[in-house]
Amino acid sequence: MGLFGGQMANVVEWEEYRDDVIFWKWSNKEIKRGSRLVIRPGQDAIFLYNGKVEGVFRDEGSFDIESDIIPFLSTLKGFKFGFNSGIRAEVLFINTKEFTVKWGTRNAVNLPAPGLPGGLPVRAFGTFTCRVSDHMALIDRVAGIRQQFTVDDVKERVLAGLDPLLMKWISREGKDLFNLQINASEIGRGICEDLDMEMRRIGIAITGFSIQSVSYPDEIQKMINKTASQSMVGDMGRYQQMAMAEGMEKGGAGGQMAADMAGMQMGMMMGAQMADQMMKQMNQTNPGQADPGQAGGNTAAGPSGTGMKKPNFCPDCGTKTNGANFCPNCGRKL
Repeated sequence: MGLFGGQMANVVEWEEYRDDVIFWKWSNKEIKRGSRLVIRPGQDAIFLYNGKVEGVFRDEGSFDIESDIIPFLSTLKGFKFGFNSGIRAEVLFINTKEFTVKWGTRNAVNLPAPGLPGGLPVRAFGTFTCRVSDHMALIDRVAGIRQQFTVDDVKERVLAGLDPLLMKWISREGKDLFNLQINASEIGRGICEDLDMEMRRIGIAITGFSIQSVSYPDEIQKMINKTASQSMVGDMGRYQQMAMAEGMEKGGAGGQMAADMAGMQMGMMMGAQMADQMMKQMNQTNPGQADPGQAGGNTAAGPSGTGMKKPNFCPDCGTKTNGANFCPNCGRKL
């Protein structure tokens, strides 16, 4: 180094590395003889000279710029470092990993819905993944005028065109507006394809797009919850039985109350069954009429002398018969 006087070698590397930066530009520095290029895992290094791409380097490691890099540059293959001169060049470092970005609608998206003139306002949230797909497109469209490019910059571009894509893919093929989660995967794939086509223009690929939740206004959400509850309950009798069984299993005051209610219901059911059996037995014993002794108490012998007993009161209307063959009030044969 003493032969070159005041020259000081550079270490060309990505300084102050941040995980959310897609590219960072090393610039406004003169590369001296003896300088080295450091490429870390997950990085690519692109040499720019006078705004033109000279070479792309993807292998990680530490390289001597004069012997390992310059011989592979397009227009600088024969460059020789002078006694007091270096290369006025830029090096663009690219983060090659895949990024996962959270997204959410800034405002409610009004989706066309029958019976709602202003549309159904919904909000959606989820994630998308992206990575650098085209170095040249990224340099031509973005890197030429910027020092760095971050995940937030990509997110801004995605959100700027997201609302119309949500409307397009949710409304497509008559999706059920009140059960969007069912179709979330299909909607996400459609949005991913459209976003990827748009973002590749600047060298960024959208590799995935997912909808994790969809929220409705409070009034709509209450209606959805009520409908879901009614469909789950179905038979109220079975629902009550299940609720009491769960209460009995949990125990405590609530469990004791559930057990008491179950006992009361069981007693009522047993009582109803016993009464029904007694009625059936009575009907089988007296299929045509009630027991004469119960109808009037005292009986009188018939005129035929056959010993046939007649009721003192009509079993239909309760009028006193006085031993007659027919009821004097309703005419019932006795």
